[in-house]
Amino acid sequence: MKNILLYLVVGIGSLTLGVTYQLNNRYDFTTLDGSTYRFKELQGKWVVINYFAEWCAPCLREIPELNDFKALTDGKQNAVLFGVSYDAMQDHELSLLAKKYNIEFPLINNVKTALPFETPKYLPATYLIRPDGTLAGQLLGEQNSKSLNQAIAND
Repeated sequence: MKNILLYLVVGIGSLTLGVTYQLNNRYDFTTLDGSTYRFKELQGKWVVINYFAEWCAPCLREIPELNDFKALTDGKQNAVLFGVSYDAMQDHELSLLAKKYNIEFPLINNVKTALPFETPKYLPATYLIRPDGTLAGQLLGEQNSKSLNQAIAND
C-alpha cells in the first residue's frame, strides 16, 4: 500500500512539473536564426511586422529602409522589427533570400500561435503592435525608416 501511494505521489508530481514546464516554455513564433518569441514577452515594446515577397518590387525597395529602421531602433527605441515572407518557403530558401537581399532583421519562419492580425491581401504590408500588445494598425505600401518612426510616435 505504501509503494502504491509513493508511486501515485511521484506520478502526480512529475505530471504537474511536466505540464508547468510545457506551459512556461511555449512560444508563439520562431525566427530563422532559431530564436523563439512569445508576444507576452514582447509587451512593453512596439512590435513591427513587415510582410514582403521577392516578386514584389516595392517590398524589395523598402528592405534597406527596414534595415535602417532596425539599426536606429536597436537599443535606442522600444521597438523590434520582424519580417514575414508572404510566400511559404523552406528555411534554406528563406536564408538564401535574406542573403540575396541583405535582410538584416529577423525573419519569422514558424508561427505556432496565430499572429494577432490577418494575412494581408496587398504587399508590402506592415503591422504595428503597441507596447500593451494591442494592434495599432496596418501600413500599406512602401515604408521608410521615417514613416515607421512617425507611426510609432504618433500613436
